[in-house]
Amino acid sequence: MNREEMNQQEKLGEMLYEGKAKQLFAVEDDRQVLMHYKDDATAFNGEKKGSISGKGEMNNSISAMIFQLLERRGVKTHFIEKTGPRDQLCRKTRIIPLEVIIRNVTAGSMAKRFGVAEGTELSEPVYELTYKNDDLGDPPMNDYHAVALGLASWEDLELIYSYAKQINGLLTPFFLAQGIRLIDFKLEFGWVADSEEPLSEKIVLADEISPDTCRFWDAVTGEKLDKDRFRRDLGKVEDAYHEILGRLERASYAE
Repeated sequence: MNREEMNQQEKLGEMLYEGKAKQLFAVEDDRQVLMHYKDDATAFNGEKKGSISGKGEMNNSISAMIFQLLERRGVKTHFIEKTGPRDQLCRKTRIIPLEVIIRNVTAGSMAKRFGVAEGTELSEPVYELTYKNDDLGDPPMNDYHAVALGLASWEDLELIYSYAKQINGLLTPFFLAQGIRLIDFKLEFGWVADSEEPLSEKIVLADEISPDTCRFWDAVTGEKLDKDRFRRDLGKVEDAYHEILGRLERASYAE
């Protein structure tokens, strides 16, 4: 944590949780939390650690724009508003301990597992689950594991997959219009705290959508514009995040 972040934290309230890239702070309304984005960067389940200058501010802005876009298109999220360069106000959720990975093009671990060249187009999107557990390295699991271990119900999974398909269907053409291929990305969902709404409203999209959680490739050059530049020591990491932010800002101005 740099000095700027330390000074900022002194101004925030009680810290409720700290993860690898974000912190959650209590606010006056106990149905809400303040999400604070850090510059910290990790890869390979925390084995590689570092810092990306300005990442917290960029990811906060990127994620806020994407969540606002999804809200306008009918996707329920935890996002309320961006309140500062690194901060956003969110609805408090109880995170479902599953990560949903959506793959449109073969890359990363999928390419290694199945011996398929990175960049291979898939005939249809692939939806995977991993168990959100850092101590175990976020192991892959299937629907039956998730239900049998009490992590989610069949009804929860049906709704989660429905949301994931809807989000992929919205974001893939949106990013392509900005000259970006959405190769794959990770989503997290949560139950809204103290909700009396029907089932369709209880589970919402949570966490973030940013170059930390997505693989973005330039649609023309194939240049990687995401955290793979940090993972693979490709250099120009900050430039990649700036490029994504700039393209999204231009898209928002054009709306």
